[in-house]
Amino acid sequence: MHFSEAEASGTRAHVVGNWVQSETAHYNPEKNLFRFHLRDNEEAVREVHYRDPKPASFEDAEKIVVEGYLNGGVFEAEHILMKCPSKYSDTNALDQALPASGKGESAQ
Repeated sequence: MHFSEAEASGTRAHVVGNWVQSETAHYNPEKNLFRFHLRDNEEAVREVHYRDPKPASFEDAEKIVVEGYLNGGVFEAEHILMKCPSKYSDTNALDQALPASGKGESAQ
């Protein structure tokens, strides 16, 4: 979903987007509130509130999925999922990571 669809539905939504790094991402431990801005695939930007600490690999995420609902223009996330870059981004990296053995060789 995009933010516009989430707003129109008025129900729980999953929105996929990218962290807007030019905006401050901040965790307030006193309120247990992590705040950041997310740009969806339609280029709409919304502030996201997540009532838990910042996820460990947040800065490395290629895409972020927030699950929750819009409340007064702010997306209240109940869950955050992150798609991080693959450790094996190409075939060569995968080949280098595999042990050299006669087992499991693939035909090419």
